[in-house]
Amino acid sequence: MPVISKKGLKMPESPIRKLVPYAENAKKNGVHVFHLNIGQPDIKTPQVALDAVKNNSIKTLSYARSEGSEEYRTKLSKYYQKNEINVSEKDLIITTGGSEALLFTIGSITDPDDEIIIPEPFYANYNGFSTASGVKVVPVNSKFEDNFALPKIEEFEKLITEKTKAILICNPGNPTGYLYSKEEIEKLKKIVLKHDLFLIADEVYREFTYDGLKHTSVLSIEGLENNAIVIDSVSKRYSMCGARIGCIVSKNEEFIKTAIKFAQARLSPPTYALIASEAALDTPQSYFDEVIEEYVERRNTLTQELEKIEGVSVAKPKGAFYCVVQLPVKDTDHFAQWILEKFNSNNQTIMVAPASGFYSTEGEGKNQVRIAYVLNKKDLIRSVEILKEALEAYPN
Repeated sequence: MPVISKKGLKMPESPIRKLVPYAENAKKNGVHVFHLNIGQPDIKTPQVALDAVKNNSIKTLSYARSEGSEEYRTKLSKYYQKNEINVSEKDLIITTGGSEALLFTIGSITDPDDEIIIPEPFYANYNGFSTASGVKVVPVNSKFEDNFALPKIEEFEKLITEKTKAILICNPGNPTGYLYSKEEIEKLKKIVLKHDLFLIADEVYREFTYDGLKHTSVLSIEGLENNAIVIDSVSKRYSMCGARIGCIVSKNEEFIKTAIKFAQARLSPPTYALIASEAALDTPQSYFDEVIEEYVERRNTLTQELEKIEGVSVAKPKGAFYCVVQLPVKDTDHFAQWILEKFNSNNQTIMVAPASGFYSTEGEGKNQVRIAYVLNKKDLIRSVEILKEALEAYPN
């Protein structure tokens, strides 16, 4: 019998997707499932992006350039310049989603057994990408009680070794919705310059900040030109998750030169998706204003309803469209499966993402779930009603 690789066996399951079979079985049994588990917005994709594909007269669907078309990269660089990020098309590599951007980045800056420090909880696939590259995730714990603010720099200092190659943050955060302030980014700047590390920032939720707060990109901080790497994507910004177009942005020429070799090895990003993504850059600001207003209302509705349930606590998000919720249960992995398999309210139930999968430290997050507020307000209210009934019925 051929043997599966140790790396393959160590690959973690997705806390977001691993319960899909149970959700599908519930649907087959006539139960409606409210999906609170995945960041798939119900917001409409900008029509300009859909029309660019629909009305295209391509006769031969050719390869794109490995780094993405010059037209798209040039137009995209102007988008960043409007956001106080001074880059050119030469500083960009277009990837097949933000996931590939992270894989190329980790492949370019680490060797097997190297380490990346990440504040936890963090986007679950960081564990998978690191495992795939033979890299060790070193978690630094951010606390629910502090709304998942940046841990003290002293905590980072304790973890840095000769194997440490980077600090990775998600800003605004998935799964926490936390928005790092400019002061917090400046603190990270000091430590990465002191120890000659890369600072990788997953900024795919840049547009989604609330309560008058402003996003600070690591690429807008002077002095980080050789250290900062931004991971980005059209998925959330334009509600184009299926396009699978992301990018790497960095002023570090040696890093970009290396990452392009990874891009060449996989040939090119998808041509039609590039066309749609380029067109999406013409989306008017009014689109984002309406979307942000909608997400603020959804966030407020969700958190207010959750806080009415005895024993439930919510870390209030400042950005993105997720929140981490503490439930009065011992094991949310079991609870999330039980609520799909064993429970329904008037033939309705919910699907949530157990938060333990967003931690690297064993045993952390066992009483937490991530909820994505990507449903309309009526459905969110109903979902919380179902959660309340489920908690009352759950044999904890």
